[in-house]
Amino acid sequence: MTNKEDKEFIKITIDIARKARENGNHPFGALLVDEKGNILLKAENTVVTESDSTGHAELNLIRLASKKYAHDFLAKCTLYTSTEPCPMCCGAIFWGNVRSIVFGLSENGLYDIIGDDSEEVFHFPSKDLLKRGKKEIEITGPLLEEDARKVHLNFWDNL
Repeated sequence: MTNKEDKEFIKITIDIARKARENGNHPFGALLVDEKGNILLKAENTVVTESDSTGHAELNLIRLASKKYAHDFLAKCTLYTSTEPCPMCCGAIFWGNVRSIVFGLSENGLYDIIGDDSEEVFHFPSKDLLKRGKKEIEITGPLLEEDARKVHLNFWDNL
Protein backbone atom coordinates (compact mmCIF):
# COMPACT_ATOMS: atom_id res chain seq x y z
CA MET A 1 0.00 0.00 0.00
CA THR A 2 1.05 3.58 -0.44
CA ASN A 3 1.18 6.00 2.42
CA LYS A 4 -1.91 7.72 0.98
CA GLU A 5 -3.85 4.44 0.99
CA ASP A 6 -2.65 3.68 4.52
CA LYS A 7 -3.99 7.06 5.67
CA GLU A 8 -7.37 6.41 4.06
CA PHE A 9 -7.65 3.05 5.82
CA ILE A 10 -6.62 4.61 9.15
CA LYS A 11 -9.41 7.17 8.69
CA ILE A 12 -11.85 4.27 8.33
CA THR A 13 -10.58 2.68 11.57
CA ILE A 14 -11.09 5.98 13.35
CA ASP A 15 -14.70 6.03 12.09
CA ILE A 16 -15.12 2.46 13.37
CA ALA A 17 -13.71 3.58 16.74
CA ARG A 18 -16.20 6.45 16.79
CA LYS A 19 -19.00 3.95 16.15
CA ALA A 20 -17.73 1.73 18.98
CA ARG A 21 -17.85 4.73 21.29
CA GLU A 22 -21.39 5.60 20.15
CA ASN A 23 -22.36 1.97 20.86
CA GLY A 24 -21.14 2.33 24.46
CA ASN A 25 -17.76 0.67 24.04
CA HIS A 26 -14.19 1.86 24.22
CA PRO A 27 -13.20 3.84 21.10
CA PHE A 28 -11.13 1.38 19.09
CA GLY A 29 -11.61 0.10 15.54
CA ALA A 30 -9.83 -2.33 13.21
CA LEU A 31 -9.89 -3.23 9.55
CA LEU A 32 -8.49 -6.11 7.49
CA VAL A 33 -7.32 -5.32 3.95
CA ASP A 34 -6.02 -7.77 1.35
CA GLU A 35 -2.92 -7.25 -0.77
CA LYS A 36 -4.98 -5.64 -3.55
CA GLY A 37 -6.42 -3.01 -1.21
CA ASN A 38 -9.84 -4.58 -0.76
CA ILE A 39 -11.49 -4.17 2.63
CA LEU A 40 -12.33 -7.66 3.87
CA LEU A 41 -13.53 -7.17 7.45
CA LYS A 42 -14.22 -4.48 10.02
CA ALA A 43 -14.43 -4.84 13.78
CA GLU A 44 -14.97 -2.56 16.72
CA ASN A 45 -14.29 -2.86 20.41
CA THR A 46 -17.07 -4.72 22.27
CA VAL A 47 -15.63 -4.88 25.80
CA VAL A 48 -18.60 -3.17 27.45
CA THR A 49 -21.56 -4.38 25.40
CA GLU A 50 -20.39 -8.00 25.34
CA SER A 51 -19.07 -7.95 28.94
CA ASP A 52 -15.84 -9.43 27.61
CA SER A 53 -12.51 -7.93 28.61
CA THR A 54 -10.94 -9.55 25.53
CA GLY A 55 -13.35 -7.83 23.14
CA HIS A 56 -10.71 -5.53 21.68
CA ALA A 57 -11.23 -4.47 18.06
CA GLU A 58 -8.11 -6.26 16.78
CA LEU A 59 -8.92 -9.48 18.61
CA ASN A 60 -12.51 -9.41 17.35
CA LEU A 61 -11.15 -8.91 13.83
CA ILE A 62 -8.67 -11.78 14.07
CA ARG A 63 -11.39 -14.09 15.40
CA LEU A 64 -13.54 -13.29 12.37
CA ALA A 65 -10.64 -13.48 9.92
CA SER A 66 -9.39 -16.83 11.24
CA LYS A 67 -12.80 -18.38 10.68
CA LYS A 68 -13.19 -16.94 7.19
CA TYR A 69 -9.73 -17.00 5.59
CA ALA A 70 -6.84 -19.44 5.25
CA HIS A 71 -3.76 -18.93 7.40
CA ASP A 72 -1.55 -18.40 4.32
CA PHE A 73 -3.97 -15.85 2.86
CA LEU A 74 -3.88 -13.80 6.08
CA ALA A 75 -0.09 -13.53 5.78
CA LYS A 76 -0.66 -11.30 2.74
CA CYS A 77 -3.15 -9.01 4.50
CA THR A 78 -2.73 -5.82 6.49
CA LEU A 79 -4.49 -5.10 9.76
CA TYR A 80 -5.25 -1.40 10.23
CA THR A 81 -6.13 -0.22 13.69
CA SER A 82 -7.06 3.13 15.18
CA THR A 83 -4.64 2.65 18.09
CA GLU A 84 -1.43 0.67 18.51
CA PRO A 85 -2.31 -2.93 19.44
CA CYS A 86 -1.92 -4.01 23.06
CA PRO A 87 0.13 -7.13 23.96
CA MET A 88 -2.98 -9.35 23.90
CA CYS A 89 -3.94 -8.16 20.43
CA CYS A 90 -0.36 -8.49 19.20
CA GLY A 91 -0.47 -12.12 20.26
CA ALA A 92 -3.71 -12.65 18.35
CA ILE A 93 -2.28 -10.94 15.26
CA PHE A 94 0.87 -13.07 15.51
CA TRP A 95 -1.03 -16.35 15.87
CA GLY A 96 -3.55 -15.26 13.23
CA ASN A 97 -0.62 -14.89 10.80
CA VAL A 98 -1.26 -11.32 9.67
CA ARG A 99 2.14 -9.96 8.69
CA SER A 100 1.48 -6.23 8.40
CA ILE A 101 0.03 -3.77 10.92
CA VAL A 102 -0.65 -0.06 10.47
CA PHE A 103 -1.86 1.95 13.47
CA GLY A 104 -3.05 5.49 14.14
CA LEU A 105 -2.57 6.51 17.77
CA SER A 106 0.57 5.24 19.52
CA GLU A 107 0.56 3.47 22.88
CA ASN A 108 2.27 6.49 24.45
CA GLY A 109 -0.28 8.81 22.86
CA LEU A 110 -3.11 6.76 24.37
CA TYR A 111 -1.53 6.76 27.84
CA ASP A 112 -1.04 10.53 27.57
CA ILE A 113 -4.84 10.76 27.28
CA ILE A 114 -6.00 8.13 29.76
CA GLY A 115 -3.22 8.57 32.28
CA ASP A 116 -0.36 6.37 33.23
CA ASP A 117 -1.42 5.62 36.80
CA SER A 118 -4.04 2.95 36.11
CA GLU A 119 -3.28 -0.67 36.86
CA GLU A 120 -4.68 -1.37 33.37
CA VAL A 121 -1.59 0.20 31.75
CA PHE A 122 0.71 -2.37 30.16
CA HIS A 123 3.73 -0.67 28.61
CA PHE A 124 4.96 -2.97 25.88
CA PRO A 125 5.03 -1.33 22.43
CA SER A 126 3.90 -3.62 19.63
CA LYS A 127 7.22 -3.34 17.78
CA ASP A 128 9.11 -4.52 20.86
CA LEU A 129 6.78 -7.45 21.46
CA LEU A 130 6.44 -8.68 17.89
CA LYS A 131 10.18 -8.58 17.14
CA ARG A 132 10.55 -11.35 19.73
CA GLY A 133 8.60 -13.76 17.51
CA LYS A 134 10.06 -15.75 14.63
CA LYS A 135 7.67 -14.23 12.07
CA GLU A 136 8.57 -11.02 10.33
CA ILE A 137 5.68 -8.62 10.93
CA GLU A 138 5.89 -5.14 9.46
CA ILE A 139 4.56 -2.42 11.77
CA THR A 140 3.85 1.12 10.59
CA GLY A 141 2.73 3.92 12.84
CA PRO A 142 1.76 6.16 14.33
CA LEU A 143 -0.11 7.51 11.33
CA LEU A 144 -2.60 10.40 11.53
CA GLU A 145 -2.03 10.34 15.27
CA GLU A 146 -3.77 13.65 15.97
CA ASP A 147 -6.90 12.48 14.14
CA ALA A 148 -6.79 9.14 15.97
CA ARG A 149 -6.42 10.92 19.31
CA LYS A 150 -9.65 12.93 18.89
CA VAL A 151 -11.99 9.93 19.23
CA HIS A 152 -10.57 9.34 22.73
CA LEU A 153 -10.93 12.88 24.05
CA ASN A 154 -13.27 13.17 27.04
CA PHE A 155 -14.05 9.44 26.88
CA TRP A 156 -11.73 8.28 29.65
CA ASP A 157 -12.40 11.15 32.05
CA ASN A 158 -15.15 9.46 34.06
CA LEU A 159 -14.10 5.82 33.88
